[in-house]
Amino acid sequence: MSEQTTPRSVSVVGLGPMGQAMVRAFLDAGVEVTVWNRSTEKVDAMVELGAKRAATVADALDANEVTVLSLTHYAAMYDVLGQATEQLAGKVIANLSSDSPAKTRKGAQWVRSHGAQFISGGVMSAGDNIVHPASYIFYSGPREVFDAHAELLRPLSPQEYLGADDGLAQVFYQALLTIFHPWLLAFDQATAVIDRSGHSIAQFVPFAIRSAAAFPYFMEEFSVANQSGGWASLASLKMMDAGAQHIIDASEEVGVDATFSRTAQSFWRKAVAASEEQGEPVSTYALLRGNQE
Repeated sequence: MSEQTTPRSVSVVGLGPMGQAMVRAFLDAGVEVTVWNRSTEKVDAMVELGAKRAATVADALDANEVTVLSLTHYAAMYDVLGQATEQLAGKVIANLSSDSPAKTRKGAQWVRSHGAQFISGGVMSAGDNIVHPASYIFYSGPREVFDAHAELLRPLSPQEYLGADDGLAQVFYQALLTIFHPWLLAFDQATAVIDRSGHSIAQFVPFAIRSAAAFPYFMEEFSVANQSGGWASLASLKMMDAGAQHIIDASEEVGVDATFSRTAQSFWRKAVAASEEQGEPVSTYALLRGNQE
């Protein structure tokens, strides 16, 4: 007779687009999933796919050892788990919600104060497409807690464990979003210029993709420079200021909002002013980082 094994199971609390994607990934991997969400229609949709319904947060926590949170921020975690603090003892909370590193560390302490274990995560994905080849999840928190449950969480996305600091996953996650958000605005501005100039966005996009192939080169070069205070020469800073003005002119000539480019230009101008005042090049990296060690 073959040995019977207990099916893998997990609870998911929070069924926004990302939470629903997580439920689908678990179900596709054969993991039993119990779900809870404030709005019942989202629960209904997941139950139709095979998930189990939890009537309350307490029921969701009671159903499984591990509960994955997919909420808007950590304030929502207190609101949700605060309804069932007695059920937290002996449980494992994997909070994959976004927030600041400091708020994540504070949240980890709060969860542990109620007798549960905790790991945090930052979901790097193509929107809510967690199965996209470029998607992965940062994790941080006690190594032994992550190792004990890594296999259960593996269906969500490839895993990148960073270290014991509860806030570290959010440090890396928010740093990458710091790059992504300006890119979104820049792409909108660029394509608006193309369109308002009477040309085809579809024709332009292949060139944007081709240009983006150089980004890894720049990141590697500037990362080395930034470890030594940042890249700068007064002539190059002035060239960047002038280049920003050209972008502003090209945008405004066709009625496109250039606020984003003016913000970028302001940093080049601050760096030029600081360089002239100090008598040596001052990089935009140094300005953004500040003088603290």
